[in-house]
Amino acid sequence: MDTILIDGLSFALPLLIMAIGGIYCERSGITMLALEGLQGFGAFTGAAAVVLCGLKLGMGSPSLIYIAMAVSMIGGLVFSLIHAGLCIKFRAQQVISGVVVNTLAMALTTFLTSVINGLITGDASNKFQIGVSIRFTVPGLSRIPVLGGLFKNMYPFEIVILAIAFIAWYVLYKTPYGLRLRACGENPHSLDAAGGDVGKTRLMAVMICGALSGLGGIFLAYSISANYSPNIYMGYGYLSIAALIFGNWKILPTFAVCLFFGFAKSAGYQLCLFLGMPGNYSDLLLVLPYVLTLLLLIFFSRHNHPPRALGEFFDKGKR
Repeated sequence: MDTILIDGLSFALPLLIMAIGGIYCERSGITMLALEGLQGFGAFTGAAAVVLCGLKLGMGSPSLIYIAMAVSMIGGLVFSLIHAGLCIKFRAQQVISGVVVNTLAMALTTFLTSVINGLITGDASNKFQIGVSIRFTVPGLSRIPVLGGLFKNMYPFEIVILAIAFIAWYVLYKTPYGLRLRACGENPHSLDAAGGDVGKTRLMAVMICGALSGLGGIFLAYSISANYSPNIYMGYGYLSIAALIFGNWKILPTFAVCLFFGFAKSAGYQLCLFLGMPGNYSDLLLVLPYVLTLLLLIFFSRHNHPPRALGEFFDKGKR
């Protein structure tokens, strides 16, 4: 049981931080299907920083994970400007823009990873070895029956994600910026009439989404394996999008959905080990979160209420 809780939480929280970025973006009125690409490019920049800094600091340095966090946020933020420029400045179709960003990120990170590895080691591998993150156990709380597993063998990034999630909730619902952001996704003309800048509000929301997605990407790299590869992110960005939709574009319900996905994945993996199933059957059970996504889509999508102006271009001349 402890293993299910530990692994489930370490998978759910990176999904949550990406989903929060998606909530910010879509509550501003910009459709965000580019989470997959933003997390991949952000993770690539963070992993590249770990490899380059590790040459001087040593790959065992505990400071590398914090360098990876900072650089991955910057990388995701910068890459998100492509989506922001296409959707806000050039008024491109937002769904197509998201697909383009995802495709570009996959191709670009695969190429750049091989180039950097070739320059450093002479081996044009498409993986970065980033090492294993440290873990810690919270004294006292870890001895709670059943739920104590949530506080055992925690990654440092789990505390970071929970802190960011609380700040994101407070900003969205308790600050003037959060009010402008929500108004931007519901009725951008009302924000414009009140003196707000719709374009800047949406641009900042996309940038926040990029930074948080990059952060989630590098956390997935540390929690899934000890290396970065463009292939390990397939589907996780879309799973975050599913979580925010089922969470009705609200942070707390989305948190619950991410936990559901995370524990489903870890429980499926532990079931495979318990039954001693061969690899092909274990791979089948690991798609459990995606099957659950389809079921949730069937039964609950009719109750979802997206922002009214989601995906609509803002035309100042129309009110």
